[in-house]
Amino acid sequence: MISRWLLPTLILGLAACTQRPDKGPVVVSAIGARAAFGDVNKRSPDLTQRLLLDSTAQGLVRFDAAGQIEPGLAERWIVIDSGRTYIFRLREAEWSDGEKVTAADVATILKRAIAPGSRNPLKPFLSAIDDVAVMTDAVIEVRLSRPRPDLLKLFAQPELAVLRMNPIGGSGPFRIAANDRGALLLRPAIDPARSPDDEAAQPSPEQDVELIGESASRAVVRFATKLSDYVAGGAVADFPLVAHSGVAPTNIKLDPAVGLFGLAVVRREGLLASAAGRAAIAEAIDRSALIAALTSDWGAPVERLLPDKLDSAAPPAIPTWTTLSPDARLAAARAQVAKYRATNPGPIVVRIALPAGPGGTILYGQIAARLILIGVQSVRVAPGAEADLRLVDAVAPYDSARWYLATACVVCSPEAQAALTAARDAPDMASRGQHIAEADGLLASDVAFIPLATPLRWSLVALRLKQWQGNPRAWHPLNRLRNDPT
Repeated sequence: MISRWLLPTLILGLAACTQRPDKGPVVVSAIGARAAFGDVNKRSPDLTQRLLLDSTAQGLVRFDAAGQIEPGLAERWIVIDSGRTYIFRLREAEWSDGEKVTAADVATILKRAIAPGSRNPLKPFLSAIDDVAVMTDAVIEVRLSRPRPDLLKLFAQPELAVLRMNPIGGSGPFRIAANDRGALLLRPAIDPARSPDDEAAQPSPEQDVELIGESASRAVVRFATKLSDYVAGGAVADFPLVAHSGVAPTNIKLDPAVGLFGLAVVRREGLLASAAGRAAIAEAIDRSALIAALTSDWGAPVERLLPDKLDSAAPPAIPTWTTLSPDARLAAARAQVAKYRATNPGPIVVRIALPAGPGGTILYGQIAARLILIGVQSVRVAPGAEADLRLVDAVAPYDSARWYLATACVVCSPEAQAALTAARDAPDMASRGQHIAEADGLLASDVAFIPLATPLRWSLVALRLKQWQGNPRAWHPLNRLRNDPT
């Protein structure tokens, strides 16, 4: 008799032996809430909402399958005035109700994102925008007070999708064709510039996408049983689910994501009140072991804040403790904890906010075991709870050193914050780079952030999705999955 505990594994194993047929809509499980529109200027969207926005309410520009910029609502653009003016010419496009999209519509929506009361998650990085002006019915001009060479990568983010709220909808590249209890059928929008007699104006069923928002466990089971083609939005918390899913290794994809993955110091008390005490925590963690506990394919350990020079005037600042051998790091950390305890008797407890899920449990186990070795006890708390250290896991939306530093600076020294503000307000790229370099050095010496790795981003991808490509943004547009893109 087959054990009831083995039966699910056998079912998944049998399913893995068959290939999902290459016909019908592409079924996508997004790890997140149900697919529904939300106002990104009031609340940050989750992965399902971001995919829906990108699919039905594209921005001026978009990311292609490789994470590079391609036209969206704007068919072309130019950058003038030493990077202080972007001029976009809009292509012919229609809202979901058939009305024409105008430059005035686009300008109004973009102004909402940067308005004083906006809570758009990208707003802190759009402060250089002075105005979005309507030049003609099809041309808008974005005027900046300071040059921003990476502005297009921000405009390509779903948070800056051009979504009309009343009636709600966007310009494509998909339209919502059906809504079955939160599972949305997306169908390619008809190009208004095409001839009504053009046969290509009628999409085939294979060009449709069914978008489902659900938990990681349900998404993995759906894929493993050949009921979906793609699981999007996997992160560190749920990666261990894949190992027990029966999914073939060829279907498991990891992005070469760039960004931050580490512990931000959010409470500077006790041992964490001094830079030396914070450095002791940084020294104690075995990054290689932490990474190997999840997957050796994750990438290399990270010990510095900036991955490269980027737009800084200097190479990345290297924390002084990184020059020590692993054994010397542990010894230095123990000595610092002992020094602190000599004047502060009693247990040393650090609360660490980590995500739920088996991946979060593995992370906590690795970190807690190392902290015990230096005489520090730890308590795992939920991401939104009061904590001393909090995991920051974020993919960089654009390639600026200031993004890394500002995101890492959850609680940092006044000097570092002043340098970041000066970098933001710098009138030219040269002075901006100098202030960024200064902030980088200050954050490194202050030990305001403890880098661990790069963001772990994974997907499950059916072989029929020939266009899927891993990329640094870890972003995969739903109209760029198959060989016959819309």
